[in-house]
Amino acid sequence: MSTTLMPPVAYAETKGARLAYYEVGPREGVPVIFCHGFPELAFSWRHQLKAFEAAGRWAIAPDQRGYGLTSRPEAVEAYDIEALTGDLIGLMDHLGVEKAVFCGHDWGGIVVWQAPLRYPDRVAGVIGVNTPFMARSPADPIALMRKRFGEDMYIVNFQKPGEADAILAGDVAKAMNFFMRRPPADAPPASGGLAGGGDSEAPQNNFALLQALQAWDPSYDPRETFLTDEEMAFFVDSFERTGFTGGINWYRNFTRNWQRSAAIVDHVSAPSLMVMAEKDAVLPPSAADGMEAYVPNLERALIMGSGHWTQQEKPDEVNKVILDWMDSHFPK
Repeated sequence: MSTTLMPPVAYAETKGARLAYYEVGPREGVPVIFCHGFPELAFSWRHQLKAFEAAGRWAIAPDQRGYGLTSRPEAVEAYDIEALTGDLIGLMDHLGVEKAVFCGHDWGGIVVWQAPLRYPDRVAGVIGVNTPFMARSPADPIALMRKRFGEDMYIVNFQKPGEADAILAGDVAKAMNFFMRRPPADAPPASGGLAGGGDSEAPQNNFALLQALQAWDPSYDPRETFLTDEEMAFFVDSFERTGFTGGINWYRNFTRNWQRSAAIVDHVSAPSLMVMAEKDAVLPPSAADGMEAYVPNLERALIMGSGHWTQQEKPDEVNKVILDWMDSHFPK
């Protein structure tokens, strides 16, 4: 599997994983470490790596634990938040980096917001793309999601060993083509999402993504793809080789992460940026409401017309927002 769209791959040994990563720019100043979500790869940040290289800035994007060319431990517990944040610190140690800005999208966003809670001395700043800071829930988050959305909600469904893994790996090309699309052109601004409403509110969307995938017919889907054939092939080839279990195991640690975080204070003092997407049905802009209570040094930016895959759907807009923020807080 090769592509001209990414810099050469390199490797770092962390505690429990061999991390593949891609690096651009001069090794000076404060680097940005880009952290992808599910089902994605370091490749999801190709547009940002190119922009940072052109700007003469240092940037690093790893295939995170369980993904791509990075190792995939067997134990489910090997994918808890302590391991995922620890991998980033291990990568920094490998590169001789004292402090970095962590930028994360989707599940990568959860990781980068948790990093300063565990390693405040190593985090210069945080950028959340779509994913807001989420304070520790009052009860087991899986139990709360099961109560609100039901058994078919994808995160609840992911708790069943092997089931979602087999469905997604059964036809990787279909799965990636289903996920990697823009919202319909006439879709209204998103609201609600996973963070919207309370237990008593009937959800408008139960997020039964696996059932939707199994019933999906691309000929009747009005959504457009944002990937070229070469880009789609890169994702498909990678997940055909690795399967999806590594990434799904991140979800299987929601309860463990909740149990083990009771003593951690929900406060991020580092300068932070929240990049919101107007039409992300899963993580809409409203999901970031009230973040300043936990992240007081926060700036916000809204990317109009974007769905969930913001850094790939609207790369020019995202690049400008991030680079402008870096220039403001961490000038070269």
